[in-house]
Amino acid sequence: MTRIGRVERITKESKVLVEVDLDGTGQTEITTGVPFYDHMLDALGKHAAFDLTVEASGDVQIDVHHTVEDVAIVLGQALRQALGEKKGIRRFGDALIPMDETLAEAVVDVSGRPYTVHAGEPDVMQSFVVGGHYPTVLNRHVFESLAFHAQINLHVLVRHGRDPHHITEAQFKAIARALRAAVEYDPRITGIASTKGTL
Repeated sequence: MTRIGRVERITKESKVLVEVDLDGTGQTEITTGVPFYDHMLDALGKHAAFDLTVEASGDVQIDVHHTVEDVAIVLGQALRQALGEKKGIRRFGDALIPMDETLAEAVVDVSGRPYTVHAGEPDVMQSFVVGGHYPTVLNRHVFESLAFHAQINLHVLVRHGRDPHHITEAQFKAIARALRAAVEYDPRITGIASTKGTL
């Protein structure tokens, strides 16, 4: 059974195409017009072991916000599509990822009930811009948009960190590893991992 999601979204602000294969090997092809965001999505695909294609263009000359948000929305929709009925998956996943001075944690429940908790980023993240183009204040918005449209429960916690680049990257990698664990098949689960019988 293939678990591939493919979603395209076109608005006056952006054009986004995302294709994700949950059973891939971490092959990525990312172009958003926002170089640091490309780097983060590349890390997400590689560390989740998803094959991930993202093609996006938008009004980045005004602000990268629209493109960054829209890509997160479409990625969430593609993940939800790829998950299908969620039969036989572990459902829960967690990861604790270090990056030099930073330690970030992500916990995922592929529950069908979208919710996001994001905590622990230092105040510098509210005003820092990585590479002169990616405002780290967008991190929370990316995670919320992803979780809402994928219909997952996502907790992302920065335990400690100083460098905004490291903090952002550790969070993306932690989400990737948590997602990888949550969507993996468990041979002991033959149906849906829920007392309700549905996710």
